[in-house]
Amino acid sequence: MSAIIVVDITVHDAVKYAEYVKRVPALIKRHQGKYLVRGGEVDVIEGSWEPQRLVILEFPSAALAQAFLGDPDYQPVAAIRHAAASTNLILVEGT
Repeated sequence: MSAIIVVDITVHDAVKYAEYVKRVPALIKRHQGKYLVRGGEVDVIEGSWEPQRLVILEFPSAALAQAFLGDPDYQPVAAIRHAAASTNLILVEGT
């Protein structure tokens, strides 16, 4: 069963965040993940959720998604994101 990571990001330091954007794709690919959405215009249709930057990743399984998030090589890259932005991140399994 595939797994989706959804990240709602508010960038506070564009220069630092650009470094994260440069470094993270190879780590996502290493764990067989792929981008479904990476930024772009958000149009709120219902409710009050107004993400500033939305990223949606797909992995073949939750185990691979968790392996990406826990990868020791990802930790310093994630630290860049944490320093540059506020994020909400969820992992959901499904089709």
